Amino acid sequence: MRVRTAGAAAAAALAVVAARDLMQKKHALLRNYPVVGHARYLLERVGPELRQYIVTSNEEERPFTRDQRTWVYASAKGENNYFGFGTDADVEHMQGHAYLKQRTFAEGLPGTQDPQAPLPSAKVLGGPRGRARAFRPASVVNISAMSFGSLSGAAVTALNKGAALAGAMHNTGEGGLSPHHRGGGDLVLQIGTAYFGCRDADGRFDLARLKDVVASGPVRAIEIKLSQGAKPGLGGMLPGAKVTPEIAEIRGIPVGKDCASPSRHTAFGDVDSMLDFVELVAAETGLPVGIKSAVGERDFWQELAALMARGDRGVDFVTVDGGEGGTGAAPLTFTDSVSLPFRMGFSRVYGTFAEQGLTDRLTFIGSGKLGLPENAAVAFALGADMVNVAREAMLSIGCIQSQKCHTDRCPTGIATQNPWLSRGVDPVSKADRAAAYLRTLRKELTKISGALGVAHPGLISPTDIEIMNGDYDARTLAGVYGYKDGWGELGPDLAAGIAAVMREQA
Repeated sequence: MRVRTAGAAAAAALAVVAARDLMQKKHALLRNYPVVGHARYLLERVGPELRQYIVTSNEEERPFTRDQRTWVYASAKGENNYFGFGTDADVEHMQGHAYLKQRTFAEGLPGTQDPQAPLPSAKVLGGPRGRARAFRPASVVNISAMSFGSLSGAAVTALNKGAALAGAMHNTGEGGLSPHHRGGGDLVLQIGTAYFGCRDADGRFDLARLKDVVASGPVRAIEIKLSQGAKPGLGGMLPGAKVTPEIAEIRGIPVGKDCASPSRHTAFGDVDSMLDFVELVAAETGLPVGIKSAVGERDFWQELAALMARGDRGVDFVTVDGGEGGTGAAPLTFTDSVSLPFRMGFSRVYGTFAEQGLTDRLTFIGSGKLGLPENAAVAFALGADMVNVAREAMLSIGCIQSQKCHTDRCPTGIATQNPWLSRGVDPVSKADRAAAYLRTLRKELTKISGALGVAHPGLISPTDIEIMNGDYDARTLAGVYGYKDGWGELGPDLAAGIAAVMREQA
């Protein structure tokens, strides 16, 4: 009797669905194939998961392959991150793959047994320009800009505490310095076009408020964001529904009202006025001040380098963001087709400063999928002094690459403001994992440096790595990107200095 009742109820439900499908006019598929047509939408919905776990090979997925994610997960958990039986990559025919050329003999290499895996920067940030609060970053690997609002409070807390445990820095993102950033990690305060946290009631930059924010936390440097790789040249809209009292207080905006971020800065309008702004902020705070930008047209960089060559004004660091970098949400055209990929973009920027003889006078930071050892090594060979990691750091605290960041329905509670979902992130245990990942990446870079016969990744040269062109040709990074002799390498004094630092730590 119960079975017949259940069957009748199921049949009635299917009849209702069929009638609705036949009468609706929105979906032709459902109108022509009632009931069964829903299977198509179900498969479309779960398609990414099917491909991720069942269909694709270990090297196929994007943005991060299964092998890459496995390495990050294992590293974060302190598990065995080695792979057995050989590479999954088609090494004989893979075009564009980077190969690092090991040296047979080398002397004075650092050890890799220190569990903290210290790996300081070869350059003193802000030192060449005499900033009052110049310092040598303790880690060449740091956490990139991801705002509270884009990430949940629990995720930001975990990342900040993880940075503190690993002795790394944590970029606040343009959303301002929140309570979740105050877990002990040193901070890079990012200033975006909306000046969140340092703006007046009309949305203009407010120097006094900036100084108050800097004084309120362990801010070590200030980064002025011009653009980011995944969506350069775009402003943003924070819907009023998301402007909670907490976010309103942090960002300095009204509760419950839409807040538009302009696509460009209003405190300056050209390179000349930007340098005046940089020097003002540096003088008032004493901090190193730099810029972050994706790479498009070169006129900006050429003018910046030419003005800096005079010696009276300049940025302390440049963060170059590749077009393959991540974001919470962006139009597909921008993520796919606007701004250059990291290697090409960075090499153009570096070369522009190298032509002016300025590369030892500022710190180069790379971002855009550089949280993997091979990619990071290439960045250092091209002339980067530090790398910032974002999505890889998210993976370390539980991100599963579901690619739902833009929906506010992140299943792991990392890229969402949904209280129920974000409660799944335990900041204490996830902080340990973030720290373990950062340390492991530093240790891998130290191992790679040793294999190449140098004591520090900053000493890797663009001739130490070759880019394969199928199975018939290979060229060094220097040859591929048009580097001249000495480009991508530290000056003699800097090279000797960081070698001495590494010897002291051994």
